[in-house]
Amino acid sequence: MNTQREQLIQTWLITVLRSDRFEISYLAGDASFRRYARVTLDHKSFMLMDAPPEKEDCVPFVRIDEFLDQHQVRVPHIVAKDLDAGFLLLEDFGDVLLSNLLNADTVDQYYLQSFKQLIQLQAIDGTQELPAYSHQKLMTEMRLLTDWMFPALDIQLNDAEHALVENTFDLLANSALAQPQVIVHRDFHSRNLMQLDGETDLGVIDFQDAVIGADTYDLISITRDAYVQWQPERVYQWFEQFYALLPETAKQNRSFEQFKRDADFMALQRHIKILGIFVRLFERDGKSGYLKDLPRVMWYVLTESKAYPELAEFLAFMQQRVMPRFTEKYGQYQEVAA
Repeated sequence: MNTQREQLIQTWLITVLRSDRFEISYLAGDASFRRYARVTLDHKSFMLMDAPPEKEDCVPFVRIDEFLDQHQVRVPHIVAKDLDAGFLLLEDFGDVLLSNLLNADTVDQYYLQSFKQLIQLQAIDGTQELPAYSHQKLMTEMRLLTDWMFPALDIQLNDAEHALVENTFDLLANSALAQPQVIVHRDFHSRNLMQLDGETDLGVIDFQDAVIGADTYDLISITRDAYVQWQPERVYQWFEQFYALLPETAKQNRSFEQFKRDADFMALQRHIKILGIFVRLFERDGKSGYLKDLPRVMWYVLTESKAYPELAEFLAFMQQRVMPRFTEKYGQYQEVAA
């Protein structure tokens, strides 16, 4: 613990809460340098976010939280803030993550609720508030695969392989940009949605990286979650549900088959990125907790590539060049039957 920082937090909370009779309980960390703590005073609880300015910029979180809150998105209300110090005091959403509620019997109702909230989110005009999910950004994300996973597997690409991988990335980025552009949470999955006491809407957290991007992105984030996998047939049924909820403008000259392709290509882009991120978290940051999820994410990458002739060469490359070393180092995923 950083004693000096703890003292700064203590002093700030005394000022904000006008009392020194509160209790602080720090929570387990995530993949970032942010810390969270539950602050309790007089039977009321708050969530403290500690984001050291030299490590984490909490300005985007505050700006986007306030924007979404004004548009009735169920994000935590900000009780107090000190951006220079990197302290935020937030509404406490409790401890019930959607990931802990999902099973074969409950998933349909919870996912339908999340789809309804996504449609509401996508109806908000965020173009003046959020950056575009640009071609460059999409490509940079996918290059995490070549920057981190391939070196970790001691795979060096020859010129033809490098061109194949780059061309595949370009295909996926262009597919994303050709879709209707809406607000994208960018990490809309079961660990970032919470059940709130007495409310139907799910609480939404970890939205500070939101952008304007493809309307399938958040859909595939939750239905093809890096931490949980459902049968492909069931996932496509959810795609149909979501497609039915879309406004007519998003379905013009876009059949469900086209929407399905859009979603599959978007999912592949995201999962390629996640492979690189999870390896980087271990290789650079020493965080090994995500390694166990790598085989599932790789399973997604292979599965999402199978149905499309334009991805056949990339799939063959992944199966022949990457999978032998990947399986040896990270293991193999067994498909579930949920």
